[in-house]
Amino acid sequence: MRVGSRGGRPSPCLVLALLCAACGTLAPAGYSSAEEIVLFDGESFSGWEGNLEVFRIQDGAIVGGNLKEGLPHNEFLCTTREFGDFELRLKFKLLGEGANAGIQIRSRRIPDHHEVCGYQADLGDGWWGSLYDESRRNRVLAAADPEALATVLKRDDWNEYRIRCEGRRIQLWINDLQTVDYTEEDESIEQRGVIGLQIHGGPPSEAWYKDIRLIELDGQ
Repeated sequence: MRVGSRGGRPSPCLVLALLCAACGTLAPAGYSSAEEIVLFDGESFSGWEGNLEVFRIQDGAIVGGNLKEGLPHNEFLCTTREFGDFELRLKFKLLGEGANAGIQIRSRRIPDHHEVCGYQADLGDGWWGSLYDESRRNRVLAAADPEALATVLKRDDWNEYRIRCEGRRIQLWINDLQTVDYTEEDESIEQRGVIGLQIHGGPPSEAWYKDIRLIELDGQ
């Protein structure tokens, strides 16, 4: 979250999208299946790539960051596989004052850069349950109701995110409370990409993720 172009210059994500379109390198659509896909086995980083000096596996969870020192910039652990239409479920918790993180969906790595661009299901005070556009439009696309979220959010403990992407529609839930129902109107925005787990740069903090599973929806 929060990193992108300034001063009227095109964002790295826009440049990447134009290059991919020009070269014809966008990945083909995947297969359809109603079978649940386990994206994280609780023991290894199989199927994931990222900075393993920042991300580790502990107690069956992926943990980004630590409580001893902060990070100079955002870091992301991403799937090696792309997805289009799907329903994703995972559990998360944030630890540390000022902790901030998020789950990237339909996103892409920016070459030779630490950032990822694309949609983000956001986490952190002021951002819980909102849909942000990371390193692309660099703004909240749909904001959650903080008062409603306060009734279901378990701070410093495990919560569940449910993320459904179908066509140009993206829906988010935290602990079964729907926080976002957004339809993308910009036809140029790609609706396929990797899934990523973020730990935001800043003060010492940890983002924990586990029980990460996905069902691909018909039509992809």
